[in-house]
Amino acid sequence: MKKERIVFMGTPTFAATVLEALLQVGYDIVAVVTQPDTYTGRKKILTAPPVKVTALKYGLPVLQPEKVRKEYEEILSYAPDLIITCAYGQIIPKALLEAPAYHCINTHASLLPKYRGGAPIQRAIINGETVTGITLMYMDEKMDEGDILFQQEVTIDPSDTNTTLFEKLSHVAADMLLQHLPDIFAGKITPVPQDHSEATYAWNLKKADEFISFRESAKATSDHIRGLLDDPGAYGILNGENYKLFSPSWDEEVRGEPGTFLGLINGKIAVAAEGGTVYLAAIQAPGKKCTDAKSFYNGRGRSLIGLLFAAEQE
Repeated sequence: MKKERIVFMGTPTFAATVLEALLQVGYDIVAVVTQPDTYTGRKKILTAPPVKVTALKYGLPVLQPEKVRKEYEEILSYAPDLIITCAYGQIIPKALLEAPAYHCINTHASLLPKYRGGAPIQRAIINGETVTGITLMYMDEKMDEGDILFQQEVTIDPSDTNTTLFEKLSHVAADMLLQHLPDIFAGKITPVPQDHSEATYAWNLKKADEFISFRESAKATSDHIRGLLDDPGAYGILNGENYKLFSPSWDEEVRGEPGTFLGLINGKIAVAAEGGTVYLAAIQAPGKKCTDAKSFYNGRGRSLIGLLFAAEQE
């Protein structure tokens, strides 16, 4: 029996989890395409994407085109029967979309047509959603507009952060591919066009999205912080300095003007928000390591009581 040749395209840990699952059950991944290595951290260390690390562990060829729209000939040389993309991070050119006999399949971390774009997990939490999911879809030349093959819902728990939801969804994506790839290869699927009138968008995060003013509702503020943990992180400006914010919760107890640093309440740093209070179990002062709320309060926190977090970025 012919064993289908698969090219896998992906970049972050989410995609590495999916790639590992495919390799564990023996799918023939003939090449892996990922983003170029990047300089990360304060020391600017050149770091390989997680997908590259996984691919090299299995001895797979790794391609890292700067611009895949112009540098796709080498990918075609592997004669893929199927291309699977998973959080790759670049637009796939028409030549790649049309080359494989079984087309090009994308695993997208939302229930399309909701949250098309590059930050569906973060935006879903930030927007207070309680349900998201994974969509397997055929790709076309437009962003996340291809026909849907399969979908599976996933609950967003109140304690979920960007990081924990990425982890949950990556395993769901892997399981869905393992379950449905045999039917895809056998032609036992019925693609369903998306209702484009229902589309919403999850644009890539910008630096401005990381800023927290505490002028939204307490719930919205807490959701916003959760949606950015642990990468890239959320911050507020207090007394002219940037503080990174961690482990949020909230209630509807109004304790002061929105943005007011209230001090330590029930073992957590408390900040007044619109119509309630936001609580932080951990916080990071500029130039310092992240610390628990009580330690922070016993240090510099006492001197900040009554001060206002900035309403706008400086």
